[in-house]
Amino acid sequence: MGFNLDNLGNWSEDKEFKVEADRAKAYAAATNDPIPAHVAGESAPPIFAVVPVWEAMGAAAAQVIPPDVLPMVVHGEQDITFHQPIRPGTVLVSKAAPVGVHVKGSGTTVVAKTETRDENGDLVNEQYFTTFIRGLADGESRGDEAPDHRFAEEVRATDPAAEVSQQLDADQTFRYSDASGDLMPIHLDDDFAKAVGLPGIIIHGLCTMAFTSHAVIQGVCDGDAARLRRLAVRFSKPVLPSQQITTRIWKAGEREGRTVYAFETTNPEGDLVIKDGLAEVS
Repeated sequence: MGFNLDNLGNWSEDKEFKVEADRAKAYAAATNDPIPAHVAGESAPPIFAVVPVWEAMGAAAAQVIPPDVLPMVVHGEQDITFHQPIRPGTVLVSKAAPVGVHVKGSGTTVVAKTETRDENGDLVNEQYFTTFIRGLADGESRGDEAPDHRFAEEVRATDPAAEVSQQLDADQTFRYSDASGDLMPIHLDDDFAKAVGLPGIIIHGLCTMAFTSHAVIQGVCDGDAARLRRLAVRFSKPVLPSQQITTRIWKAGEREGRTVYAFETTNPEGDLVIKDGLAEVS
């Protein structure tokens, strides 16, 4: 049941994706996006970046993960660097590769990387997609780690730059599945979700990430999504339909001419659902 480390660095073929305004608007609607340009389909929401590469990301991880343990895989982290906004009418060209396998004390992480470019070959975004297989903690580590975005504990001693509460809807997972193409049954089938140890249907991690992007854009970008240049999160606890979540954002310094913010998101009980959140804002 070993990982296929020989496939690390094996990039997929380029895949084209035509960005349609209706698809971008549907993603905005499915994530309760409040940004007018996204609602109108003038610009795609930042986390829409996962839609053109969703299948390629999963396929990249599957190149190295043993088939028998694929049902045990959970989405651990996502890190997106935005080089330019995604505009409807653009043809995107994307590729993906597994780049690292790392054995930890409680399991193993697998890191895949994607690159998305426009018709001119200019980078639109780069993403690191980290999956986690709990309990599988033997074997060899090799390859790249995802970039670090750990939360600096000392920032909690400062006043938050912003605090945003958001309400998820009862039908959020069904709308998000339709808009994103992520049809995993833990988000759609209550009986299946309970059978694998969950309390019931859970919100897609990337849907929760989209909500945190709204919080950052509204809280520290003056509503201008183009100022968001990087967003990274660690998924720490499932979010449930109809829950309210609260994101607290702290200023954490400067990097390469950008303002760096640390953030975390909690559920009504105060449990962290997103930890080690990082945003870079131009």
